[in-house]
Amino acid sequence: MMFTLAFRNLLVKPGRALVLLLGFGLGVGVMIVLLSVGEAMVNQSRDVSLVGGGEVTVLPDGIDVEAMRTGGLSGMFFTIDRARFVTRQLLGGPRWGQAVRAVSPTLEHKLAYLSVNGSVVPVRAGAELPSRSAAVGAEFEVLSGGWTDTPADSAFAFPTATALYDELDRFHFNPTGDSTWAEWQYYNIEVAPQEWWYLTLLVGGRVPVGRWGGEVLITRRTPDGEYRQYTSTVGPDQIRIDTASANLTVGQGSVTQSGGIYHLRIEPLEGVSADLTIHPAANRYFPPVILRDDELVSGYVVPALSATASGSTCAAGRCRALDQVPAYHDHNWGVWRGVSWDWGSARGAEFNLLYGGVHAPDSGGAGGSSSFVALVDSLGVRQIFRAAGIRYAGSRAVPGLPGVVAPTGFSFEAVRDQDSVLVSARIADIHATGRPGVGGIVYFLQMRGNFTLMGLVGGKAIADSGSGFFETYVGREQH
Repeated sequence: MMFTLAFRNLLVKPGRALVLLLGFGLGVGVMIVLLSVGEAMVNQSRDVSLVGGGEVTVLPDGIDVEAMRTGGLSGMFFTIDRARFVTRQLLGGPRWGQAVRAVSPTLEHKLAYLSVNGSVVPVRAGAELPSRSAAVGAEFEVLSGGWTDTPADSAFAFPTATALYDELDRFHFNPTGDSTWAEWQYYNIEVAPQEWWYLTLLVGGRVPVGRWGGEVLITRRTPDGEYRQYTSTVGPDQIRIDTASANLTVGQGSVTQSGGIYHLRIEPLEGVSADLTIHPAANRYFPPVILRDDELVSGYVVPALSATASGSTCAAGRCRALDQVPAYHDHNWGVWRGVSWDWGSARGAEFNLLYGGVHAPDSGGAGGSSSFVALVDSLGVRQIFRAAGIRYAGSRAVPGLPGVVAPTGFSFEAVRDQDSVLVSARIADIHATGRPGVGGIVYFLQMRGNFTLMGLVGGKAIADSGSGFFETYVGREQH
């Protein structure tokens, strides 16, 4: 009976019947696709080639997940840069503490080579942190023995303060053999509103094999506006470096670090000395970054974007006691033959601003190429931007250097996806140091001034202002 009614309806009203059949066919097709997708997702979740556990898997931008699963080229060699920083701060730090319960870094099926009795065998290797894997529900079923964190595992995810700053501030041997290689720890201390000191412990040359040495450099800006420099050069026998810790000795200067607190001491150098204890602010650091461009290697890390210094500085037979004055500390290493840079670090009421760009000798000079910009608050790195260039404006004469013209200010815009900031600064004080360069003398400018920033980050409007230190290079004006 039902078949007869359906057949007669098809003959009497064929158009309506075809529409109904088409709709029914589309519905069945969509259901088949959805069931197929669901089955594929279930199968992939059980695939041993995929990382299990947790609710979200973080992969590098642009990675082909299917190629990674099947062992394609893009899945064989990918890594996540600065994975320790991502684990500790970007994902596992206090900013997302209420949303992220646990973070588990994992390496899956990486290509490695195992040497056995003179033969090399290709193998697939993986690595996990046992406690972190268990926290996201992806622990192995151990049939015998134990599987727990080693001290190295614990240090990866939850380092002590000593281990964290040793890791950030460790020394690097010269891998290039270039004689212009140099590495230094730099400290900036605001002794008083009109007095600040730049303190540098530097090692350079073909370290540790070849001709190399070190230098202690103090640049003091006196309350009356004069700049005075004091230096001491020493040989390798008076240098102690450590590739596993922040501790460093260069002649009359030394740095030791324990519990995240630095003790900087410079013995009397031309009548000037310093004995300081430096306390970095929690989470206010920027991780190590290494830029490579052919023979150019430039490494940079900022263990203390914000810090306080206590102790004493002595000059001209008088000592000044310091109690929690503003301080800053960074660490540089690399090849510096003809290299220039733009750089700045500023402190506002809420944010620390850090920007910088290194320019190779043939890159066209300072100010014209891309720079990174980091915005940091009390919870760590808030956002990292890219600025197309820094626009310097105005001109002012540099005292004692006829023909050398410095800017009166600068500005730049920095963007990352939907976030952006606009930064502007006015220069209040300048110190210039000359060096031979292409076409004449090039002057390195160390400047101090005030900045303002405004923008949009994470859908929220931000604004801040404060003071900072900035650096760039200029040439002598031709007449």
